[in-house]
Amino acid sequence: MADILSLKESVLVYLDRSGGLKKLCENCKHFNGTQQTEAVYRFCIGVNPADVLELDPVLGDCVLHDPLKATALFQSVCFLAIKTLSLIEKIHMESQVNVILKFTHLPPFPEYTLDLSSFPRLCRPLRPVSMEGLVISMTRVTKYTQGARFLCTDDDCPCSTGFHHIRVHAPGATESATVRNDFSCMMCSSQLKEDVKFRVLGDKQLVELIHVKALDVLRGHEQSSMRYQSVTLFLRDELCNSMRIGRYYRVLGIPAHVHQWPNITWSVEANSVQPWEPVCDCKVSARFQELLKGTASSPWRFSAIVAHCFGLDVAPLGLYDTLKLSLLLSLVQTRIDEKDTFHNLDLLVVTTDTLILDRLMTYSLSLAYRGIRHQATGEMFACLSRDEHGAGTANIHAGSVLLATGGVCLLGDLSYYRKDKLDSIKSVMETRTLSVFIPGKKYGEDADQQLSFPVQCSFWAATDSSRRSGRADCGALGAAEMGAVPAQLADAFGLVIECRDRVGEQALLAQTVHTLQHAVQSGKPHDPPCWEFSTEDYQELVAHAQRLQVELSPAAEKIIHGYYMASRRVRSQGQGVNMSVASIKLLISLAEAHCKLCLRTQVLEQDAVIAVLLCESSVSLKHGASALIIPPDPVFPCDLGDVDGLCKRDAALDELHQLILRFIYTNAPGADTYITEE
Repeated sequence: MADILSLKESVLVYLDRSGGLKKLCENCKHFNGTQQTEAVYRFCIGVNPADVLELDPVLGDCVLHDPLKATALFQSVCFLAIKTLSLIEKIHMESQVNVILKFTHLPPFPEYTLDLSSFPRLCRPLRPVSMEGLVISMTRVTKYTQGARFLCTDDDCPCSTGFHHIRVHAPGATESATVRNDFSCMMCSSQLKEDVKFRVLGDKQLVELIHVKALDVLRGHEQSSMRYQSVTLFLRDELCNSMRIGRYYRVLGIPAHVHQWPNITWSVEANSVQPWEPVCDCKVSARFQELLKGTASSPWRFSAIVAHCFGLDVAPLGLYDTLKLSLLLSLVQTRIDEKDTFHNLDLLVVTTDTLILDRLMTYSLSLAYRGIRHQATGEMFACLSRDEHGAGTANIHAGSVLLATGGVCLLGDLSYYRKDKLDSIKSVMETRTLSVFIPGKKYGEDADQQLSFPVQCSFWAATDSSRRSGRADCGALGAAEMGAVPAQLADAFGLVIECRDRVGEQALLAQTVHTLQHAVQSGKPHDPPCWEFSTEDYQELVAHAQRLQVELSPAAEKIIHGYYMASRRVRSQGQGVNMSVASIKLLISLAEAHCKLCLRTQVLEQDAVIAVLLCESSVSLKHGASALIIPPDPVFPCDLGDVDGLCKRDAALDELHQLILRFIYTNAPGADTYITEE
């Protein structure tokens, strides 16, 4: 008894020092403002385990290893404080005070960390643990019973009135453990009956959390035999809707065994939820730092060599350089910033050889912050199932698009998709939202419901141009055959790249020799570039470039604005093509991405030139050429086999730079105010 009193004294001292008593008084004012008398009154108490351990090690040990006992101690102290200070006159019994301990953190030791890939889980003690994972499904918010009042059916029993029998939800308890009709009176053993008008309801939501590395299975690479199993989280009251599908979170919770005869389900009662991101190394490798110094004399060369030497395990030097650069630009631009604003760069590749393109995209996917390759047998958007934990409500499972949140979703060859699926992809890309229809009758609700989820990923796709679509606009000068992709869907993709073979049969021969060499002598370099970079080097470069904060220089802004205005006038008058505001966003995204790839923090005029060339090529592939006449592959107009090739490319890009300025000066309204004729 003396030990219990000592622990209660420590609880009182901690509440006084931490401001818990003051918060308790403020919460009581809220309950006094209502006329209704409830069975239980819920109070959330913030607990810092480090401060509690410093104050009283015994109490700290109780908080960390026996949370139910610790909750009872805080409940007793809070009840005494409420009665002593006359905070709530409607509280008569200690059982009416429902205390929830909210942990600020847990000690950073393995004993308090739960790895979602570890087994078995039943052997762990039921104490607070910390876990990190990805949300892959969640239910709608439903109701559960926080507390209920029961009265004895024997009128002569003292428990037939008052608040002697109060049932309160405990971690791991089902609804039937709180409310059912076979409870007996503690005094006379008569049957208890619930006083329904005193029942207190709360919000409940179920979430499935899975280990971060489980997404590696969906990247499309060869994987080990490791399998991952999700964990069910119970979010209650203020924690409902605090998590989003496709996001990473760190969760503090108490594991519990939920008994649903004849099964026992292992789940976690969430205590606190915080957004979390995996830690990654963002240092640029020494090889790239050396290359950056060696190419400092030219603003074009660093990104050119980075793209030229990219993916040599898949394609030989000199092939698909524009595509490689576009993939790298999409990788460094795809991110969610500190303000939760998503930046994306979608990419559609037109080719006659989708096999090599698919391999190159799959290889690039391994460099993404999060990369998901959509499988034909999987769900692309979202699907529904009935909740298996007793509620019977709809459980929303994430498809490839939602799982790729913050990263890249590789759709593969669009030629194999049905028209209705292509229409759905177009709608999602245009609105950047995903709608899920939930039939109320099927999932126990009175009315149907439609939920919307933000789509925050970049889309990569390819189309086989050898499959004729019969589009009428393919006859325009410079327009490309898009295969089975409708024109509206091609417009939804910001950047369209056509992989042309400049050397025809020589390209096919080079790819064949490259493939055979890698099959016979795996792991040995077969191309003799002056710069060699590993996959890890590219991963570090992309991760570092993604986090760079860049801003537009006045010169770059003038080129982007001038090109947009000039192109809008030329194409609307000559071709009837409307250049939407999305074109401005695409130009800015491309310029910023090229600036980041070059490891700069200010977008230069040269970055804007690359953006204009890529954008003009993309629009020409969709709608035909304009008055701005550029070569078929303007970003890589010549071979980069040696230093002389780099010099030729610099000279060609300088000429194209002047060509763009003349185009702006001639066609953009008011261009003579910021561009001189010289």
